[in-house]
Amino acid sequence: MKVRGLVLFPGAGSSRDQSTLLAIEHAVLPLPTFRLDFPYRRAGRKIPDRTPVLVQCVVDEVRAVADQLECSTTDLVIGGRSMGGRMCTMAIADEHDVVSVRGVICVSYPLHPPKKPNQLRTEHLPRIQVPSLFVSGTRDEFGSPDEINRELVAIPIPPTIDFIEGGRHELKGHDDRVAALVNRWLLSLQ
Repeated sequence: MKVRGLVLFPGAGSSRDQSTLLAIEHAVLPLPTFRLDFPYRRAGRKIPDRTPVLVQCVVDEVRAVADQLECSTTDLVIGGRSMGGRMCTMAIADEHDVVSVRGVICVSYPLHPPKKPNQLRTEHLPRIQVPSLFVSGTRDEFGSPDEINRELVAIPIPPTIDFIEGGRHELKGHDDRVAALVNRWLLSLQ
């Protein structure tokens, strides 16, 4: 099955023009890429909406992109940076209004809040039923390599996990490396 499009969402503190998302879009050309903001960002607010609003935004936007490309949502890969990737995993794992996609990409998945390793954000991971890619820095305060490797085993289809040596949560200076990893993984889905 050919991937027809890529839908990306930013982290909580950035917009659709975040540098990693731009680098990914450039790396995957000519694949159509849609970098989208969440409602709070479009309204000019800095504080994210509650999780149900963010997840519903992902579902609605993915369906709208599928309509625009005249394809099924199962022809699309979705994902994003930090909160954006997390909301995408929740949208495909939701028990009520799930959106079915070809795969999901998480750059700097926020496994837990910084310095709060017991507040895991993993409850939905066993319901992810598509191929997934997780790219994180080895110094990410939202989840160490050991924590990520330990927790992501809950995903039924073993995820692809790549680490950027020395990278922190923002992965500053590593946009090209992240984009290359995403492009390579996307090509493996074709």
